[in-house]
Amino acid sequence: MTSTPARKADPHWIGWLITLVIAVILIVSFGAYAPQILARMLQAAPHAPNWALWAALPWVIKLHIISALTALIIGCVILAQRKGSGLHKTLGWTWVVAMASTAISSLWINGLSNGAFSLIHLISGWTIVALPMGIFAIRNRNVLRHRRTMTGLFVGGLVVAGALTFVPGRFMFDFFF
Repeated sequence: MTSTPARKADPHWIGWLITLVIAVILIVSFGAYAPQILARMLQAAPHAPNWALWAALPWVIKLHIISALTALIIGCVILAQRKGSGLHKTLGWTWVVAMASTAISSLWINGLSNGAFSLIHLISGWTIVALPMGIFAIRNRNVLRHRRTMTGLFVGGLVVAGALTFVPGRFMFDFFF
């Protein structure tokens, strides 16, 4: 009689819990400014990019934006294509480098908090921790853990954090609105 080995518990809920905690902290921290943010959003009108604002940015913010956009584009391509191929692996490593560059460069961006770390830096910290976890998972053939980690980083680190850059008073809002 053969027995199957016991499955290890897969605590996939930890990533969702961390995401939820970060979201609650961000909502609470922006909550006091909600009326002003909403009023400014309602007055906003889209316009062509203001390249004078881009020219005035410090190099670290330009690096951050370029690496985030690179990661977003590559991430979309990865999500749309067949997994496990040579192209997936090549694009995956390029995405990891772009995400690491985005997260690390964000540590030098602190204009919202008068020179200190802000709550949004929690996303950067989580990205710096989770990227190696996703790589470790696939190296150990844990495809499910790899998929959850990398998808969570894409959604939380690019989509959610990227959406927060369009809050009035931040560069992307001023650049386009």
